[in-house]
Amino acid sequence: MLVVIGVDDQGRKHLLTLENGTRESTQSWREVLVDLKSRGMNEPLLAIGDGALGFWAALSEIYPETKHQRCWFHKTANILNYVPKSLRPKVKEDIHEVWKSPTRDHAKRAIATFETKYGAKYPKAVHCLTKDTDALLAFYDFPAEHWVHLRTSNPIESTFSIVRHRTIKVKGAFSNESALSMLYQLGLEAERS
Repeated sequence: MLVVIGVDDQGRKHLLTLENGTRESTQSWREVLVDLKSRGMNEPLLAIGDGALGFWAALSEIYPETKHQRCWFHKTANILNYVPKSLRPKVKEDIHEVWKSPTRDHAKRAIATFETKYGAKYPKAVHCLTKDTDALLAFYDFPAEHWVHLRTSNPIESTFSIVRHRTIKVKGAFSNESALSMLYQLGLEAERS
């Protein structure tokens, strides 16, 4: 399922689209974004998402001026995969030091500290963080009061966590159409939250 939730200039969320498609497919995302554009959606100032390469490729093609913000929730999980379980709480704390920084400069210093602290022993963890620095810090280009909503793709993730919870309990009980219908209803609920 491909989901796009937009936020207007008043801070209200809107379910813009919910489509069948392949997450990693540039073509699937291109079709979604072309449809949104044909329905009159202006170029977004910022797009927030995980590392689904198809989304970012299609976004760059259809809305080339939109800034990219990588989801800190997903990035944190990806980084933690490269360190031993015993070290994860401390590494997570150091990652939080980056995205909870009061300024972009402070965040960059926290990244440099992370690199110094973990680079020799866990270079893949450091690379996972540093390869996307600009996209991870894009939220700093916007007013601080919005940062909490701009750092993650939580409105979509929380919707899908409810779906995952329901579908696990009744595995195989949902057709594609009923799953799409449930997602639509949950997407509307996400608009209100």
